[in-house]
Amino acid sequence: MFRPLRLALAVGAALALTACGHHRARPEADLAASKITTIGVNSYLWRATLDTLSFMPLLQTDSNGGVVVTDWYVNPQMPNERMKVTVSILDQDLRADALRVAALREVNRNGQWVSAPVAASTTQKLEDIILTRARDLRRASITG
Repeated sequence: MFRPLRLALAVGAALALTACGHHRARPEADLAASKITTIGVNSYLWRATLDTLSFMPLLQTDSNGGVVVTDWYVNPQMPNERMKVTVSILDQDLRADALRVAALREVNRNGQWVSAPVAASTTQKLEDIILTRARDLRRASITG
């Protein structure tokens, strides 16, 4: 009962705006950029994040909230340093600003793990790798 009334009001309002010269072109939906899924974030960014961080132990994943948190990872070539990464996917669209990467780094000094700065280029490089992988996944799904 209410749905037809709302639809009629919406159509009437749109026609009134068009008649007044306030016509706005509505953007076309890009299903490939925002693949329809049951998760709350862009599926390409989600899959690319999991693929990129697959070498690290995962501590927490939330596909509805778009958060992936790794546990501490020690690179075998650098046993006195460890990293922990948090990736947040902020949108359902495949865009560069829909992704945020944060990292923590610690170094072992006399048996104690001490916080150390993370180079900005480290998080930027991780973002670039995830975005590139997400674009590749999207491209592969479009081409078949």
